[in-house]
Amino acid sequence: MIQQQKIEKIELTEQTRGFRRSIVLTPASKTINTNEEVVSSKIASSEWAKISKLVETIDLKQISRLQSPTTGRNSDRALASSIIITSEGTEYTSSSFDSGKPPKELEALYNAIEIKEEK
Repeated sequence: MIQQQKIEKIELTEQTRGFRRSIVLTPASKTINTNEEVVSSKIASSEWAKISKLVETIDLKQISRLQSPTTGRNSDRALASSIIITSEGTEYTSSSFDSGKPPKELEALYNAIEIKEEK
């Protein structure tokens, strides 16, 4: 059983040579930065609770070791993505993975962040 932790911030970054996007979620807000164009909005407490629950299923100390199922980002065929989770003052950064194809352990969290962004 993974120990419950206090999640302060979740960030998804995706980039390639000419493009950079980050989605930052906190208990109060969602900020999307696409090539320095920033859009912020409030986040519903129910949405934050759902995303936090997904984070609780992940062993944060291991996320930097999770293997990406594909390697398109190595030749610019896909955006290089990573998820950074801040919990109790410590940042946990996933290994790099292709946009849309996270390690299976991060798939539910990635999809929750991505779906939220498209609204």
